[in-house]
Amino acid sequence: MIYRSPLPAVAVPAITVPAHVLVHDNDKVALKDAVSDEAITYAELKRAVEATARGLVAQGIKPGDTIAITSVNRPRYAVGLHAIMAAGATAALINPLLTPQEIEQLKTLANVTRTLDLDDLPEDGTAQLPETDPAHTAAILFSSGTTGFTKAVKLSHRALVANLEQQRQGWRIDETDVLAANLPFFHIYGFAIILNSGLLGGATLVTMPRSDAGTYLRRLEDHKVTRAFLVPPLAAAIADQEAPTTPTHLKLVLCGAAPLDEDTRRRAELKLNAPVRQGYGLTEAGGTHQTFDDDEETDPRSVGVLSPGTEARIVEPGTTEDATEGEMLIRGPQVMDGYLNDEAATRQAFVDGWLKTGDLVRVRNGRFYVVDRVKEMIKYKGYQVAPAELEALLRKHPQVKDAAVKGAPDRVNGEVPKAFVVTQGDVTAEELMAFVAAEVAPFKKVRQVEFVEEIPRSVSGKILRRLLKDD
Repeated sequence: MIYRSPLPAVAVPAITVPAHVLVHDNDKVALKDAVSDEAITYAELKRAVEATARGLVAQGIKPGDTIAITSVNRPRYAVGLHAIMAAGATAALINPLLTPQEIEQLKTLANVTRTLDLDDLPEDGTAQLPETDPAHTAAILFSSGTTGFTKAVKLSHRALVANLEQQRQGWRIDETDVLAANLPFFHIYGFAIILNSGLLGGATLVTMPRSDAGTYLRRLEDHKVTRAFLVPPLAAAIADQEAPTTPTHLKLVLCGAAPLDEDTRRRAELKLNAPVRQGYGLTEAGGTHQTFDDDEETDPRSVGVLSPGTEARIVEPGTTEDATEGEMLIRGPQVMDGYLNDEAATRQAFVDGWLKTGDLVRVRNGRFYVVDRVKEMIKYKGYQVAPAELEALLRKHPQVKDAAVKGAPDRVNGEVPKAFVVTQGDVTAEELMAFVAAEVAPFKKVRQVEFVEEIPRSVSGKILRRLLKDD
C-alpha cells in the first residue's frame, strides 16, 4: 500500500538554495545572537553572502570543491554557509564539539578542500560567480543512517529547495516571527527547519548557545520568540521547572529528533504557554518528509501528514511486505542523492527506489505516529551516537574481549550510551569510561558499564541488542 500526501504537489524552482532562500533585502534583523552583540540585517546578509562568495571564487574555489564549517550557531554562520553554495562549492557542516581527530575524519570522509573561518571571511567585488546546476550537491551533513558508522549525506540544491517548499505548506513562518535558533545548524533540524526556513520566511532568528531550561525560557521571553524548538531532553527539563519564566509571545513549539512522550509534552506545554507539536524527518530526506501543522486542533501525538509530493509505505522491518505498524519507506523530491563515496551504504539505504527510514510508525486517518526506532542509534540530548563506533573503541582496550553498546533510558538526557563488556583481565567500569572519554566528543561518552559473560549474537555475528538486559 502506498500512502500519499493529501496536499497538492508543490512546484520546485530550478534554482540554488541561496537564490531561493535569500529573497529578502531590507533593514529588518535577520539573525542576532542572544549573548553577543553580533547581528545582521537581511540587506547586510544578502550583500555579505555575495561578497564572500566572490571572495571564495577569487581565492580559487570552484564547483566540485567542498568547504567545511565547524562552528557553533551565530549570525555569520548564515553568511559562510550561503556564500559557499553561491560560489558553486559544497558546504560540509561539522559539529564543533567533536575532537580534532574526529573532525579530521569527517573532513576526510567529505573530501573537504578547506575550512572556512567565519571571523575572517574573504570578500571581493569583481570575481564572477559560476552558474550552478540545481542537481549539484549543495551541502553534506553527517548521519549514521541505519547501519552505525557515520556517513556523508549528499543533499542537492534541488532536494533542499523542494523540502523548503514542502515545509511552507504547513510550517507557515513569516516576517512577524522570531525563531529560537538554539539547535545546531550543522544538524538537519537546525539547518533546514530553523535556519533556512526562517530566512526564507523573513523571520528574525535568535542564535542561542546550549543552556539549562531556565535560561532558555528567559531568553524566549527576552527576545519575544514566537516559535521555539526542543528536543525531548530539553522538553523534559522545561516540564520539570518549578518556577519558570513563562513565555508570553510563543505561537508554537516544535519538538523533534526523537519521540516525545505525551506526559512530558503536556507538562512542557503548560510551562511554555503554547502548543507543543512533534516533527519528524531525517538527514537523508533533507530535513523532513512530514508537514508540520500550525493548526492547534490536530492530534499533538502525531507528526503530521506526508509533505506534498511525498509517498510512503509501511513494511515489516527488513522486508517489502505491507504492515499496519512497521518501518516507514519514503520517496519524494527531497530525498538525498546518496552517501558520498559509499555505494554499498547507498544501496543498503534504498529498496526498489524507496528510502528506508529505520523508524517504526503507524498511520491513522492519514496522520503518522512514530512508535519506536528500528535503527540502533542512541539519542543523547538530541545528538546521534553510533553504538558501533563505541564498540570498536572499547574493543581496543587490552582488557576487553568483547563489547556491545546500547541506549539506556535516562530521564534527563533521553538516552545514555551503556556498554556491556566481556573482560579478559582486571579493569573497572570507571577505567573503561575514562578510556572512551579520552577519544570521543563529550556527548558520545559511555555513561554506564555492565560486565557480562558474553555478548549475544546472531549466527552471522550481528549483536542482538534486544537480548542485552539491564540489571
